[in-house]
Amino acid sequence: MLSKFIEVNGIRLHYVEEGTGDLVILLHGFPEFWYGWRKQIPVLGQHYRVVAPDMRGYNLSDKPKGIAQYKMDVLAKDIAELIKQLGNGKVILVGHDWGAAVSWAVAAIYPELISRLVILNVPHQAEMRKALLGFNVAQWAKSYYMFLFQLPRIPEWFIGRDLAKTFRNTFASFSSKGTAPPDDEIQEYVKAYSQPGALTATINYYRAALRDMKGTAESEILQMPVLMIWGEQDKALGKELTYNTKDHCADLEIIYDPTSGHFIQSDNPELVNSKLLEFFAKN
Repeated sequence: MLSKFIEVNGIRLHYVEEGTGDLVILLHGFPEFWYGWRKQIPVLGQHYRVVAPDMRGYNLSDKPKGIAQYKMDVLAKDIAELIKQLGNGKVILVGHDWGAAVSWAVAAIYPELISRLVILNVPHQAEMRKALLGFNVAQWAKSYYMFLFQLPRIPEWFIGRDLAKTFRNTFASFSSKGTAPPDDEIQEYVKAYSQPGALTATINYYRAALRDMKGTAESEILQMPVLMIWGEQDKALGKELTYNTKDHCADLEIIYDPTSGHFIQSDNPELVNSKLLEFFAKN
């Protein structure tokens, strides 16, 4: 696995790369970084050229200051420029959590860059906005942390008091098995979030999102094949948010996994890996 840096959209992104062939880009969510795909990269890398960046604000990538630096159109442009520089035509884009939200936006704004889209445990942005602005009390309760993250400085202080404990508790509480990753893996997250400015930068994704909820080209019906894989034990996002996904995609397949939670790529990597390879290979 190679570790590299690239200049895109006025910042420097770090990414890891493995394999050769058609380009597959994996976008992580919060509170992860490229390492969240550690159970996918070696498997996919046997058949494809796999690139997993640290998105802006995360780990070794640049962390520009200011909430506006983390608006969705800015995040999408990062990935579009990454694709243009690394790719030779359309690429396969896979996203989880925030990476999935950005993937929806990239596919809508830059459809000419995407051959196939895979979304893990994040609804289409139009459905998420309806849930937050509508009377979906269950989703409000699940999204309580998004509202707490709007506070200045306090979330950084709370999370940063004991990073190891924070990550251990977070992954255990959102895992379908109720267990945290082993200590050596937890330390990788501690190292990533100990980078100067990392906590504020990553939380700024949430601050920017709730300040600008107008959506990004979300009226466009996506024409590329879309696969959604959803862990039904997700404590952050309700399954009902997936039910209208067909309204936004011309060619959609949804796979529900009753055994997995929000971090489905870790809870059930065998399922995720097999479904990804199957979807990538379809004519």
